[in-house]
Amino acid sequence: MTAQELRQKYLDFFKSKGHTIIPSASLVPRETDTSTLFTTAGMHPLVPYLLGEEHPGGKKVANVQKCVRTGDIDDVGDNRHLTFFEMMGNWSFGDYFKKEAIEWSFEFLTGKEWLGLDPNRLYVTTFKGENGIPRDETAVQVWLETFAKAGMNVAVAGEDEIVRDNVRIIPLGTDDNFWIAGATGPCGGDTEMFYDTRPEEGKLEGKFGDLVDSFRLIEIWNDVFMEFNKTEDGQYEKLAKPNVDTGMGVERTLAVLNGKENVFETELFQPLFRKIEELSKLEYGDKSDVEYIKDDKQCWVDVRKQFRIVADHVKASVFMLADGVTPLNVGRGYVLRRIIRRAVRYGKLLGIEKNFTKEIAEVVIEMHKDFYTELEENKKIIFEELEKEENKFKKTLNDGLKQVDKFINYIEQQKANNAEVDYIKAGWLTFDLYQTYGFPLELIFEELDSRNIDCNKSAIGKGFADELIRHQDLSRTASAGAFKGGLQGTGEMETKYHTATHLLLAALRQIIGAETYQKGSNITAERMRFDFNYPEKMTPELLKQVEDLVNEKIQQNLPVELQEMSKDEALKLAKVSFDPAKYGDMVKVYSIGDFSTELCGGPHVQNLSELGHFKITKEEASSSGVRRIKAILE
Repeated sequence: MTAQELRQKYLDFFKSKGHTIIPSASLVPRETDTSTLFTTAGMHPLVPYLLGEEHPGGKKVANVQKCVRTGDIDDVGDNRHLTFFEMMGNWSFGDYFKKEAIEWSFEFLTGKEWLGLDPNRLYVTTFKGENGIPRDETAVQVWLETFAKAGMNVAVAGEDEIVRDNVRIIPLGTDDNFWIAGATGPCGGDTEMFYDTRPEEGKLEGKFGDLVDSFRLIEIWNDVFMEFNKTEDGQYEKLAKPNVDTGMGVERTLAVLNGKENVFETELFQPLFRKIEELSKLEYGDKSDVEYIKDDKQCWVDVRKQFRIVADHVKASVFMLADGVTPLNVGRGYVLRRIIRRAVRYGKLLGIEKNFTKEIAEVVIEMHKDFYTELEENKKIIFEELEKEENKFKKTLNDGLKQVDKFINYIEQQKANNAEVDYIKAGWLTFDLYQTYGFPLELIFEELDSRNIDCNKSAIGKGFADELIRHQDLSRTASAGAFKGGLQGTGEMETKYHTATHLLLAALRQIIGAETYQKGSNITAERMRFDFNYPEKMTPELLKQVEDLVNEKIQQNLPVELQEMSKDEALKLAKVSFDPAKYGDMVKVYSIGDFSTELCGGPHVQNLSELGHFKITKEEASSSGVRRIKAILE
């Protein structure tokens, strides 16, 4: 099945169920919505109608929405992360509810005239009930009846969440199966549909979360049942007219339908890879990496990853430009400038010397112009802006790379001489590279990684951020939304999340062991990511203990106190996650009651009362012996 056939089948199906088909909204949110820089999900443009406004299309609508997410740009290139993606969705504004939504989902997925997926490879999750909200027995019962009509006798998993025998319905908690747009407002449990991607491996058995983590099961659809309104005092009130909000990714569904291992193997990317192969004289599938020599040193480029980054970033840039975004040093224009320059840099690593973004953009437009007519209509401006930005960056790229080499040589020489590296100074140097040569911080880090140079990126980022504040190149508001480079930005939310990392580390040390250390972090205006040493997957019980302990401290409204002292004095008070030699003689120590004491140079709130509610959204492996927690502040 092609992407266009998938989109059309979806819209035809829901049209047959009485839905009004509406066009995709712009990637640029409406002027009154300042919560995010881009449209990040299918429901995003429809929030006013989910809150009670009447939609011109009536109470039932469906569409295919273009989306951009920039919080994990550094993860693009793996098997699943994308900057631009398409989300198919159908909505009920106080019309149908759980029964119809579930039955239609099953019909569209398994019906021979629709997607024709094998129902025996389908597994679903429901909301098991938490935080005073009861278990969603209705969704469970509808699924039991729906499977039964298909001749399948299925069972519901117990508290152990183990899939065995005929278990196909798995109730999960708030983190997995409860959805809310923000800290307050319409919300409710959801049901998610998963497909067995490798039935040839035999009967599917095991802990549900492990089956998902191993990609044996992949999520293909999510139906959210918004039947509550969360008030400012944390209460959940029943809505007079509950809503349905669903989402089904085009890229992921297409991969499942065509038996592909990941989204990059589908027709949505293969034509782009062929163009990159033509431009680079390299082959996407033949080699995982290629060698090149830099200053008599052997370096490597992961070809497959670079192909994916270039294709993804140019594609996202085309759609952004078509919706009126232009490359700038602030706001969404900064995000666009960053991904164009990142694509150019990786293209150069692949050996493409001439300007190439326009040629790849031509393929993107040809592939998508029939469904997204704005691409063809804005082709001229898209090509002009890409060419202009590529020329601007290439003029400074070579000079910038020479300066990067000097910067890296400085670090290597200090290390070779066993001298203390002044990482704050190094951060200032990186800012000069950004300001003078347009060289993004993450590209500097990638140059370090490609040469296997270990350094304190967090400290460098602190120096970069300090200099950024002084120059005020990004306004406070734009920084909070756009500075996603992997380290502390300058906005209010980044400051809150940075403070929360101190609480999280202290809680981990208390719950799982005193020898827990930070192994890295990534902070944006929307969430925090925290890496730490731990040999195995944390249980839900441990995660809840950690989350509860952090929130207990927040509720105590503790002040965050700063002291400046000598490094020797500080090391008597606090453990450090990084090499003590990397700190200066005088350091800043931040204390939160008797709960947390840390050496740190980052931004902090004055009192924990500013943080709100801390919620862990995911725990996963980062690398061998290192776990990663993702969390949000509500």
